[in-house]
Amino acid sequence: MFHIVLFQPEIPPNTGNIIRLAANTGCHLHLVKPLGFELDDKRMRRAGLDYHEFSSMQIHESWTSCQQSLAGHRFFAMTTKGSTRHDHIIYEKSDVFVFGPETRGLPEEIRAEFAANRRIRLPMMPDNRSLNLSNAVAITVFEAWRQMDFAGAD
Repeated sequence: MFHIVLFQPEIPPNTGNIIRLAANTGCHLHLVKPLGFELDDKRMRRAGLDYHEFSSMQIHESWTSCQQSLAGHRFFAMTTKGSTRHDHIIYEKSDVFVFGPETRGLPEEIRAEFAANRRIRLPMMPDNRSLNLSNAVAITVFEAWRQMDFAGAD
């Protein structure tokens, strides 16, 4: 299934929502350090991260180690600065969706690693900053999964 990469996530409840989303869609979740929170069991439960036992989650020490672990897959940067709408892509079942930190998005040096057609944006009303991270991940994953006819769902 798809891979969701959260580059340096900062807000535990967003990550908790995304863990739950990954568990319920069969996606693999990748978190790239540094994280804005601790991942011990007590803190995870308090932040709503208690679905982690149902999801496939991997922690990466760096962006480079994340890229290496997913070598051979197609990567897409999800960004308000993207030039391609999320619904204009034909997705493949092992695609990788990379999201930046809540307060600043993906850094320019990482966005620059992606070709223009791999920088994806969600449509929004003009002059707004961005959608909530967990909402943006859900919209992206469900569009890609819809294209796969919701494979594996009951």
